[in-house]
Amino acid sequence: MKKSVVMLCTVVMLLTFSMGTASAATPLNETIDSLIGTPYKYTGTTTKGFDCSGFTSYVFAQFGIDLPHSSKAQNDEGFWVDKSDLRAGDLVFFNTDGKGISHVGIYVGDGQFAHSANGSGVTITNLNDAYYKKRYVSARRVLWDEIYTQMTTDAN
Repeated sequence: MKKSVVMLCTVVMLLTFSMGTASAATPLNETIDSLIGTPYKYTGTTTKGFDCSGFTSYVFAQFGIDLPHSSKAQNDEGFWVDKSDLRAGDLVFFNTDGKGISHVGIYVGDGQFAHSANGSGVTITNLNDAYYKKRYVSARRVLWDEIYTQMTTDAN
């Protein structure tokens, strides 16, 4: 029994560290970190469960930014950003169903994005992950400089 408990604790710790969290202690990353592990829920918009656009809408609402609850509609917000110019807080979009924009996440820096994925809930994933790399479509900047600074300045 003790071996099982120790093994379970070890696995949980390894999974927690391997999933990663948003890195710097900024208001944006603290908000995202507090949601890591929230389950995926189709059409979900609360901390009881999020779909992808429900997650991004919820995070941005914490900073007074209203986003539509649809990845396709969010792709019409702000302005287009080249993948090489991504900064924390940019929305990143993917074609996961073969029919156009169908998934959205929030770029958190260091090549990673936060999103709510079916099967894993809110998590951090590398943009170079094989699945997402080949499905990446575009990015949009919805944070104007003043709000970007407030959301991404080190909170310490």
